[in-house]
This record gives sequence, C-alpha cells and structure tokens, in this order.
Amino acid sequence: MKLPTLEQLKYPIGQPNIPTIITSEVITEWITTLENFPEKLDTVTASLSEEQLNTPYRDGGWTIRQVVHHCYDSHQNSYTRFKWALTEDKPVIKAYYEDRWAELHDSKNAPIILSINALKALHAKWVYLLKGLSNEDLDTYFVHPIGNEKVGLKENIGIYAWHCNHHFAHIENLLIRKSWI
Repeated sequence: MKLPTLEQLKYPIGQPNIPTIITSEVITEWITTLENFPEKLDTVTASLSEEQLNTPYRDGGWTIRQVVHHCYDSHQNSYTRFKWALTEDKPVIKAYYEDRWAELHDSKNAPIILSINALKALHAKWVYLLKGLSNEDLDTYFVHPIGNEKVGLKENIGIYAWHCNHHFAHIENLLIRKSWI
C-alpha cells in the first residue's frame, strides 16, 4: 500500500475550489453539508477511546480531539463574521491564531462532546440564518485583515462546506489508516 504524501495528509480533499459563478444549487449543496456535518462528526468519533482521540491525524498535526475543538472554534468565528457582514458596512473582521487556539488547555484536553454539542447548536442556527438570506444578503462581504481580502458570503459558505469535509477527511482517513473502522 502506497503511503500518502504530506500534502495528501494535510489536504486530503485538496484545497478549496470555489467556483467564480456560485449558483443557488451550489449554495443549497453547501448549506446541506453544513447542516449534516455535526452529526457526521459525532458519528465518526462516538466510539473512539481517549488514546484514539489523542492521536494526531498526521505527524506534526493536530490530534482528533484538537481537530474537533478547532471545528467549533473556527465555525463560531465564521458565524460571527456572517453576522458582521449582514449588519455592518464592509466590516474588517478579526483574524485569530487557530494554531495557538489549538494549543490551549480546552482544545488539548476537553471532552469532544462539548464541541460536538456546540457544533450541533451552532450549525442549526447558522443553517437557519443561511436559508433565510436573500440574494442581496448573499452579495455582502467582509474584509479579512490579512491581505485586505474581500470575502463574499456566498464564497464563505463554500469555504466552510469545504472546511467541514476537509477536517472530516482528516479524521476518517486516520481511522482507515489505523484500521479503527
């Protein structure tokens, strides 16, 4: 069996590929991914032992526990960014050091059910918000301070659908490599 390269381990589904023209069908597909992610994550991690949860998905990478907690931290930040973009004029968002957050005590040690439950509630509310947005709402954007980049809400839905699948693949691929599923 050929071992995956570091790039394949880091990006098991590849880098995000957001289309230039984002149709309502694509948005619906992405929202469905967001809607289903917390339950999929819960299912794939439900029977893991503490030792398994503390296993990095690759050498030098985060543990499964850190990945789960990172998903909550990242998605909570994204949800807030949506709210800013919808209520402020071209807001400049606050970036955060996800690598530093992943090294905090809660990310390294807390039971994952805390983030799983939080993701279930967050995604339910986020999806409810997204399904109620107009085309005009979806055309709003925020500004990321790194590179002063404009990020549209349509694009950000796609980025976070990718983010769900990206981190799910980290966990699932490790479980397959270790023959834990």
